Amino acid sequence: MSRTLLAIALLLSSALPTQAETAHVAVAANFTAVAGELEVLFEARGEHELELSFGATGQLYAQISQAAPFDVFLAADTERPEKAIAEGLAVEGSFFVYAEGRLALYGPGRDLGDGEAALRGEFEKLAIAEPGAAPYGQAAVETLQTLGLYDAIAARLVTGSNISQTLQFVESGNAELGFVAASQVLNKDDVWLVPASHHGPIAQGAVLLKAGENNSAAAAFLDFLRSAEAVAVIEAAGYSVP
Repeated sequence: MSRTLLAIALLLSSALPTQAETAHVAVAANFTAVAGELEVLFEARGEHELELSFGATGQLYAQISQAAPFDVFLAADTERPEKAIAEGLAVEGSFFVYAEGRLALYGPGRDLGDGEAALRGEFEKLAIAEPGAAPYGQAAVETLQTLGLYDAIAARLVTGSNISQTLQFVESGNAELGFVAASQVLNKDDVWLVPASHHGPIAQGAVLLKAGENNSAAAAFLDFLRSAEAVAVIEAAGYSVP
């Protein structure tokens, strides 16, 4: 009898669902809206939950290097996730590119059919994200350098701590123009998509951090991020997925 009861107990325990966990995810600011959509879809599966924290990639990496309790890192570049692996902060072999972004020039109410002409025209302030912390800010600087306009415009730059604040500068009227992520202004007319040849690629890397190595929610979310369902959401938001 005892053996029968033991067998039944083992059978029941194997049929029980994996215990739900929560994954803490550090997310680059440009991916804020998309991450929110993905969170809803992921949690609707009823298995695990997410806690999302947003910021500039450089700022998030600084927090990770100081032992912030993140399980997953969704950066706006590939440099910092790869650095996290090299420095023992992330799990070897877990890195992949989850999205490739586009840079856009945004100017509410302005004709940006010719973005270069707009940058050579009259305006008082141009908003960009902090180049040292935000890859989209670095791409903005590279674009101005490619066009030969950086020195002429440098004194008129206003810098957001991340790409979300940069968009706020433009929408609040504190800057007439701003370089933002194309995904942030997907349905707006007064936008110039910057040619990819004007700056380095904005490949965005994901990595499993050491803190999340044994977290089933973190592993499940990274698997979900590569699913057809998640890829469709990412591409609909204006990114490409390699």
